[in-house]
Amino acid sequence: MTSWFQRLKQGLVKSSSKLTEGITTLLTHRKLDDSALEELEELLITSDLGLSTAQDLVQKLSKKKYNQNITPEEIRTIFAEEITSLLTPYTLPLIPKSTGKPFIVLVLGVNGSGKTTTIGKLAKQWKDHGYQLSLVAGDTFRAAAIEQLEVWAQRANVPLEKAPTKDAAGLVYDAVEKAKERGDDIVLIDTAGRLHNKAVLMEELKKIRRVIQKIDPSAPHATLLVLDATTGQNALTQVKVFQEAVEVSGIIVTKLDGTAKGGVLVAITQQFKLPVHAIGVGEAIEDLHDFSAKDFAQSLMNVVKD
Repeated sequence: MTSWFQRLKQGLVKSSSKLTEGITTLLTHRKLDDSALEELEELLITSDLGLSTAQDLVQKLSKKKYNQNITPEEIRTIFAEEITSLLTPYTLPLIPKSTGKPFIVLVLGVNGSGKTTTIGKLAKQWKDHGYQLSLVAGDTFRAAAIEQLEVWAQRANVPLEKAPTKDAAGLVYDAVEKAKERGDDIVLIDTAGRLHNKAVLMEELKKIRRVIQKIDPSAPHATLLVLDATTGQNALTQVKVFQEAVEVSGIIVTKLDGTAKGGVLVAITQQFKLPVHAIGVGEAIEDLHDFSAKDFAQSLMNVVKD
């Protein structure tokens, strides 16, 4: 059976291959001089790690090995260690807290990001851990999203609140009230992700947030943004847009499936200071896993797991 680390390495193969090949090409039989450092920085930037991260990594490498002979393997190992250090403060497993029932989770993301599937996986995992929960099909105008959630609700054996074409905020209000009556531990709320109609969507999200707070002023207790790792730099724009509308509390990165531009995850944490709760490498329930800074950094830099 393929281990989680092996699946993660496979998921990051596009990014890690570009970095591995680039570093090998640049540094074979060559000292780490100014020219080499400049080219390394450019490679890191084009691998979606972001300008400030690229500069930081190259600067630290320079301090350790400037004008010395160094192997590509040594460089990747140093970068993996530094990226682990950068990501560790933003590594936070998503554990529902006892804030008074229910723990309300609002899930955001553009259509196609894997948002609805991620909600289903979280529901199944939390149900298997003994939580009582319900799902809310808050993307009321997208039939496919509602149908997808229905499948997951049946799989997890949890209630699904839905009302196609109904006002999303009204549906969410009713669903949270019902969850309170049932004594649910968790309510997981799907939302629309139509970014082409940004102003309307963001107003809808703000309205949903307001109606939740009428029931529980401390809610939502988690506001998760699901990002598709294949979108690269576009993910940064998505974080900015959603962050401006509502207070995003953490992110989940999906579709680390071999085509992913995984370096952008580093750029996101450094720019927005948001925790990464989990990453997904496939469609199966076990393919959503708590984020590990070290595993991610070693996979990205194609370093053997220690």
